Amino acid sequence: MASSAATVGTSDTPPPTSRARARFPFWARFPFWAQILAGLVLGALLGWAARTWGLDGLAATLDIVGSAFVSLLRTIVVPLVFLAIVVSVARLRDVTNAARLAGQTLLWFAVTAAIAVGIGIVIGLVTDPGIRTSVDRAAAEAPGRTGSWLDFLQGIVPSNILGLEGSTGDDGSVSLGFNVLQIVVVALLIGVAVLKTGAKAEPFVAFSESFLSVVQTVLWWIIRLSPIGTLGLIGHAVATYGWDLVAPLAVFTIDVYVGCAIVLFGVYPLLLRAHGLSPVKFFSGAWPALQLAFVSRSSVGTMPVTQYVTTRNLGVPREYASFAVPLGATTKMDGCAAIYPALAAIFVAQFFGVDLGVTDYLLIAFVSVVGSAATAGLTGAVVMLTLTLSTLGLPLEGVGLLLAIDPVLDMMRTMTNVAGQALVPTIVAKREGILDETAYTGDRAADPVSAPADERELVPA
Repeated sequence: MASSAATVGTSDTPPPTSRARARFPFWARFPFWAQILAGLVLGALLGWAARTWGLDGLAATLDIVGSAFVSLLRTIVVPLVFLAIVVSVARLRDVTNAARLAGQTLLWFAVTAAIAVGIGIVIGLVTDPGIRTSVDRAAAEAPGRTGSWLDFLQGIVPSNILGLEGSTGDDGSVSLGFNVLQIVVVALLIGVAVLKTGAKAEPFVAFSESFLSVVQTVLWWIIRLSPIGTLGLIGHAVATYGWDLVAPLAVFTIDVYVGCAIVLFGVYPLLLRAHGLSPVKFFSGAWPALQLAFVSRSSVGTMPVTQYVTTRNLGVPREYASFAVPLGATTKMDGCAAIYPALAAIFVAQFFGVDLGVTDYLLIAFVSVVGSAATAGLTGAVVMLTLTLSTLGLPLEGVGLLLAIDPVLDMMRTMTNVAGQALVPTIVAKREGILDETAYTGDRAADPVSAPADERELVPA
């Protein structure tokens, strides 16, 4: 009987991999990058159709789909960032020279940001985007939310344990937001407290690791929806903004994309080669995170994929990456906080006829290198831009000129941000002799959502 049962089981039961594939719909069996690409193309076509034929219902549907995906990513950010940093700091006791690694990480954050802002300034001076524009000055309008250096002081003092903030809308509705910088500060303090507490904190660490595993599982479910989210986000951008709104700011738009491209494919490869690393291997390894960043426009939402490719494909030790990547996702923004505000400040100055001197350009560089920390807990590059303009004494009304095309620019900016967030840990790990170069030069995991669960863990078990 045993033999018969074994025979029946072998002949009638499909292998585990076949059963796993059968659980997913037809479209989900394609590689993740292909799903993202399909969503990108289909979304652009639907957005074009909605704009061309005035299909307001289709445009609204695309907006809802894209907004729902971003909302899901934002929902998981608070527990993800908090738990990931707490557990990663607690694990730093297992890492040799942890303080040196942290210092090197911050140093390279600053170095790459300084290079990026320098490129932004040069491009702005060469192309004169504020003069070569047909935008109407009537579009100039001061933003409702501005950034200031006080934001940094206010941001590092937590208002509550999770950095949550409530606001009331004009219709009486109440909504909750969060300050990422406050979450980081609270998590760092608790992580340090865990280290100081010692053995008595082990149950708390075990609970946090378990909770983080659950949060990661939910997050990867959300990331599986990226192709659908891509369809909605790109479709809505095309349907809403189109070329009619981009054309008057074509020079500025091209400047932002060219500046980000120079940093991505010029500066970063030079830094990699200077450290004996292959740029081709870096981009092939980081590609899953870069493509998700481009369509989601969220560094924090892309963070788990960034950390996965940084450890799995680029060979950065997971103990170090679990500290460096979350920190970079909140403060390392070469696109949003370096290239963009430099170009935008030059645009606004030229548009309003304000001459900038050497001191002003040095201030732009200073704000870009340091200011990203001051605005880490706030939304979008607009706040970083207002911080730059207010520091230089430029009209804040200039922000209104750029708001219409901000989502179009944000895709390339975020992609640049995420590339830098993967690059710095890779360079630091190489310099400290802890980079797994076999993993760096080895096979690539192009589909992180299909990877084994233990490989997708943000911190080692």
